[in-house]
Amino acid sequence: MSGVMTELPWMWAGLFAYAVATLLAFRNVWQVGANNSAAILPDRQGERGILLAIVTGVLLLTVALAVRWDRLGHGPFVNLFELLMSQLFSLGLIYSVVYWRVPNLRASAVVVLPLIWILGSWILFIEPADSRFPPTYHNNWLWAHVGFGKVFLTFSLVAAGLAGVILLRAIPRLGRCFAHMSDEALDQLAWRFMMLTLVFDSLMLIAGAVWAQDAWGRYWSWDALETSAFMTWLSIGAGIHVRLSYNIPIRIGALVILAIFFLAFVTYFGAPFYSEAAHKGVI
Repeated sequence: MSGVMTELPWMWAGLFAYAVATLLAFRNVWQVGANNSAAILPDRQGERGILLAIVTGVLLLTVALAVRWDRLGHGPFVNLFELLMSQLFSLGLIYSVVYWRVPNLRASAVVVLPLIWILGSWILFIEPADSRFPPTYHNNWLWAHVGFGKVFLTFSLVAAGLAGVILLRAIPRLGRCFAHMSDEALDQLAWRFMMLTLVFDSLMLIAGAVWAQDAWGRYWSWDALETSAFMTWLSIGAGIHVRLSYNIPIRIGALVILAIFFLAFVTYFGAPFYSEAAHKGVI
């Protein structure tokens, strides 16, 4: 256990930085809502503070992952503890880049960061046991599969964050916190990220099928994880089709996005560990 402890302080520090970012996000939104002027804009200095806190968390989690990787001799992708830790890293990394480059979605931090904290709270109750790297994981397609999956889930999270803001705007006491935004702009941005989600989900499934062929001699077996992943892919495609083909209300579209994210979350963090999938523990 003494060896395991080497990466935990870095992970805890990274989670603390994420907690600071979450509090700053709530503070930034609250300041906007507390101002009597409906035209008040977000505090750009506050947004820089949020970004700095997220990046600090990413850097600390990078050290935690590096320490564990060096100690065990393989990437952190096998057991649930490792998957959650690496996912906390990748979600923070990709979201920080998107947050920096796309100012119009920065209000989504008030939804995205608490969702990330679901994983942060979960990992605190998991035993950080050592893992053994199975022979079937020594495959370059595994890296493509994992990488595409992490981008897919982050973009789905971004879309869910924007959908959450749309729904928060409908609450009278919270709507003034986002008065500088419009449902139409949020809706368009959210569905653009859903399209990116579909692209990277497709790439993840393709890379996973090639990896499965090399590892177990079959591209697809319809196990619980693969079936759930396929249902997620279908739900994303169906959601985009409905959004483009029919004039559905914006708030209904937001609920659809959140439902898809929930399905993706269950697929990512449920099926690999509580099913008999051959690649149990890895996406």
